Amino acid sequence: MESDSDIIVYRLAAGCDLSDVEEGKTYLGKVQGFATFGMFVQLNDRIKGLVHKTSVKAEHKEKDSVLVRVRQIRPNGNIDLEEMLIQIYQVQQIERTSTTVRIADLKTKQGKTVAIEGEVAQIKQTSGPTIFTIVDESGTQNVAAFVEAGVRAYPEIELNMIVKVIGEVMMRNNQLQIEADAVSALAGDEEGAVRTRIEQALDARAEPEIIKPLVKSDVLDALMPEMRKVAKIIRKAIFTAQPIILRHHADADGICSAVAIEQAVVSLIKESGGDFDADYFLFKRAPSKAPFYEIEDITRDLDFALKDHARFGQKMPLVILTDNGSTEEDEASYKIASVYDIPFVVIDHHHPDATIDKYLVGHVNPYHVGGDFGVTAGMLGTEVARLINPRVEPLIKHLPAIAGVGDRSEAPERALYLALIRDQYSEQACKNIALALDYEQFWLRFNDGREIVKDILNLLGNRERHEKLVGLLVEGANAMIEDQMSACMPHVVSRVLPNAAHLFLIDVEIHAHKFTFPPPGKTSGEVHDILCKQNEGKPVVTIGFGPDFAVLRSRGVHMNIPRMVRDLHNEIPGGGISGGGHLVVGSIKFVEGMREVVLDALIKKIGDAPVQQP
Repeated sequence: MESDSDIIVYRLAAGCDLSDVEEGKTYLGKVQGFATFGMFVQLNDRIKGLVHKTSVKAEHKEKDSVLVRVRQIRPNGNIDLEEMLIQIYQVQQIERTSTTVRIADLKTKQGKTVAIEGEVAQIKQTSGPTIFTIVDESGTQNVAAFVEAGVRAYPEIELNMIVKVIGEVMMRNNQLQIEADAVSALAGDEEGAVRTRIEQALDARAEPEIIKPLVKSDVLDALMPEMRKVAKIIRKAIFTAQPIILRHHADADGICSAVAIEQAVVSLIKESGGDFDADYFLFKRAPSKAPFYEIEDITRDLDFALKDHARFGQKMPLVILTDNGSTEEDEASYKIASVYDIPFVVIDHHHPDATIDKYLVGHVNPYHVGGDFGVTAGMLGTEVARLINPRVEPLIKHLPAIAGVGDRSEAPERALYLALIRDQYSEQACKNIALALDYEQFWLRFNDGREIVKDILNLLGNRERHEKLVGLLVEGANAMIEDQMSACMPHVVSRVLPNAAHLFLIDVEIHAHKFTFPPPGKTSGEVHDILCKQNEGKPVVTIGFGPDFAVLRSRGVHMNIPRMVRDLHNEIPGGGISGGGHLVVGSIKFVEGMREVVLDALIKKIGDAPVQQP
């Protein structure tokens, strides 16, 4: 005869289903609730049965543990139970045998209970279930776990943990999802083995394809190792569901660079699985107010990132800076970001400062390989985008030509990129698109204008709408430029400097329309273009200035504006001088009361600079 000590009571693990329940066996359960006809008992979170009131042998309350024997499993899945009173027994755990599969293979497992192992990339609490985003070596998958509406499931599971998930593969709102029966953290050797496997596979998966630049260029060839490094960092961020913030200068060159990267990143996010709208909460593109990453930018980005981390369980972001990020003006923001260990990559063509690279995990800049600003950010961003996702190349290969003409590049790469697309876009068409971007971005202020920018750049495939929109924007821009020039040009003051450079000055604060297009920087550029045509073959420098700023444009005078700014800062105490830019295009800020002193010192330095001989 069987003694009490030999009696086996079974406990169903969370992953077990009805097929693991056997008639005649006794199970350890939990009281779920009561009805007039009996007591409901849960054998685990997904299986419950009924103890008829005639088979209840003791008083109970909800959530009490209770022993029940399975009397019958009905054809409809209902389970008839009876309560058992046993004093001494042994408990044997029944584990669901679930095949561990890769996330990439889940689409063939609908309706089946599976196990996946991966890293927790996001924990989002909804008004219903808790949504865990799990990343393994092959992809990203959402796991829904439900306790009760709005209550955090598995509170012991934290971001970046390695976990094992057991659950049923389902389709919800046309999206693949695992409905969790169990989520458990792995530890020790088991955790280490899974983490190592994922990291090694992701490292290989993130490696960009080996491709050549779109055009023949010694500078681009020399930059290819760093471009591959940056592309790999971005790809790995995508594959691990790390949010990405892309900041860029708010002109045609910066927009082209950023939009090329945006197309590559967004398309790869969609290919990698996860939420159907993941590209909207894992990627954000935003123009920078200044031509560098200023305190206002990092403050906004940190505010959003920390809120998303707290509310949605997101990782801290990777920040990409393009057409800015290389100069000491960016350093203050980098220092703030370093408190939160936010990684930065920079894709820029401004003259780099030596103090910056210690804050960056990657830095693509033509000056590092003997090039200069003529290889524009739009060219660099497009080449990096092709490395992130080569499939976007047909969509974005015209962007470097637009960036080149928009930024007035004189590098040989400009002509090569134009030749690459001449069957689709003429040089004048590229100039029109660049002007349309500048004009529209002025009215967008510092919104990204994601969809309208796509139409301006003809990324949506509606050529007729693209041409009509660009035509209207160019017409509006040219009318406003003409009006601005008619107001400005009569007030230009000229002088010849000791080095024979022809200097032209215009006070854009009092002799130009304010708060409209073109803004002071572009107004100064348009004035400079007119003066260069009027003084063909002569060295020309134009300074457009206001109460506390000056914008410089040079042709044929070999200045180094970032160095001049640093020298003026040191030489004029109380000037409050800052600024920078390219070697021959840039801007300077100062305190209003020191304007005359700063401008006089600046003009003297320009007069000492070497000029290009005719």
